[in-house]
Amino acid sequence: MTFLILNGPNLNLLGERDPKTYGVQALSDIEDLLKKAYPDIDFIFVQSNHEGDLVDAIQSARIGTVNAIIANWGGFTHTSVAIHDALELVDIPKVEVHISNIHAREEFRERSITGRAMDGIITGFGVNSYLLGVDAALKMLSDN
Repeated sequence: MTFLILNGPNLNLLGERDPKTYGVQALSDIEDLLKKAYPDIDFIFVQSNHEGDLVDAIQSARIGTVNAIIANWGGFTHTSVAIHDALELVDIPKVEVHISNIHAREEFRERSITGRAMDGIITGFGVNSYLLGVDAALKMLSDN
């Protein structure tokens, strides 16, 4: 089983960027956490500050080699029609995750354009949002 973990802009700076909001763990710590928690899942990790790279990664999931997508789109959550449209073309479980509670922050962060093309959104549980996202995708896969 293979899961594609996508992370958008500025998430490469986790651990340095606003620790009160995002915590002190680096993106590599989250990757290690997922690998340890789910040793039977092969993870493909992609982080990009470029929207097109993320669209390309989503489109690569269409070839049948990926079982689920877990994604933290960062700022693209609120702005990217291109990511939304790419997600609509992928028929596998898709879970959006956010470290912070996007509904408890600035008003513009409450709207998720990408979320409309996801199966669900998990927000506000710190790095555990990623674990919960994997659990949700596994449940969707077992229900099918």
